[in-house]
Formats: sequence, C-alpha cells, structure tokens
Amino acid sequence: MTSHDAVNPPVGAPALPDVSHLVVGVLGGTGDQGRGLAYRLARAGQQVVIGSRTAGRAEEAAAEIGYGVRGADNATTARESDIVIVAVPWDGHAATLTELRAELAGKIVVDCVNPLGFDKQGAYALKVEEGSAAQQAAALLPDSRVTAAFHHLSAVLLQDREIERIDTDVLVLGEDREATDLVQALASLIPGMRGIFAGRLRNAHQVEGLVANLISVNRRYKAHAGLRVTDV
Repeated sequence: MTSHDAVNPPVGAPALPDVSHLVVGVLGGTGDQGRGLAYRLARAGQQVVIGSRTAGRAEEAAAEIGYGVRGADNATTARESDIVIVAVPWDGHAATLTELRAELAGKIVVDCVNPLGFDKQGAYALKVEEGSAAQQAAALLPDSRVTAAFHHLSAVLLQDREIERIDTDVLVLGEDREATDLVQALASLIPGMRGIFAGRLRNAHQVEGLVANLISVNRRYKAHAGLRVTDV
C-alpha cells in the first residue's frame, strides 16, 4: 500500500481528494522547515520541487533530500507547481510573494510562515498589519487561492530520517473549501499526520502565534512538541 492509498480524513469528514497527480513546490525549500516538508512529502510519494533565490543552491539541496525532489529558482518552482508551500523567513515574506505574483496566479498557495520576534523572555508573536502572514499573502496574491497550514511542525523531526511517523495534526485554514481539502489531503499523506480544517484566514494569526507557545514548551521540556485535536 502506498502513502497515497492510506490517506484517511478525520472522523465524520468526507473522503479527502486524491493529490497524487499534483506537483508541490516549496519556496524556501533550502531552509530547515522547507527541506523537512519537501523530504516528508517526497518520501510519501509526492512530486516535489524546491525553490531558492538561486537555482544552484536549490539543486544541491534537492540532491541531498533525494526521493526525486527537483531544485529550481523560486520563479520556476512557482510556475511548475500546482500547490506552492511558502516557507520563507518572515522578513522576506512580502518581497518574495510580490515578486512571484504572476507565477503564483491560479495556484493554491499554502502559507506556513510564523511572524515571530525573540527577546530575553523568549519568542512572541509579531503584529502584522494585514492580521497575519496568511492574510498578507492573500492581499499580495489576489489571483491565488491562499491557505494557511504546516505551522506547528518541528523542523528537527521533519528532517530526521530515522523517524517514520510524526504524530501531530496540521491545522488548515482558508476561504476556498476545495483548496483546504486538497491541503488537508497533502498533510495526511505524511505518516502520523492529519490535516484538520480549522476555519477561515481571519483566524490564522492565532495559529501562527501559537508557535511562540510551542517554542516555550520545547525549551521547558526539551521536546519537539506538536498538536493533537481531540474528538475528531
């Protein structure tokens, strides 16, 4: 049985759509979070392209990941993908998306960026003019189908090749139900994970900001904490 055959929706939810034919691009695919997501999805059988500002850097990272992952510059990655995960640093978020507006038109864009600051007291959520990183993406990409997901995953666990399963839920938000269903299905390909619909983009700031709490949990308990939604 392949990972695509094993996708199950949450209890009481309709069957999730087939995403096996879709190409997934990861902008920021050479960073820890992007590399980890690319590795897990490719290992599950998905077609994956990772992007970087320079194609050579992306190609090197893709070769290290293996599983058929390809590397390209960000514009090529956006053009050649059906679903594009945005895993770039927050300080480059707006500029990257603005540059790629044409290439991302018509695409499902999955924003997993967490606008965080750090001081002596630890991590804290930054205030974003549009409300959240995902809402900023929606404002900058009016012709794209913007969703928010993959915020609460440990980059350490994602990249650890000795770990078969990552037992956590992925909260998926968005205005377009077909798009959120596809992102849920994508998340559910990874063994141990479930994609859970968690509302509209106006609530994405809560999901993004919760990462600051998880960082505090990790520091206190020396863990790589995730989330589980109960009774679903």
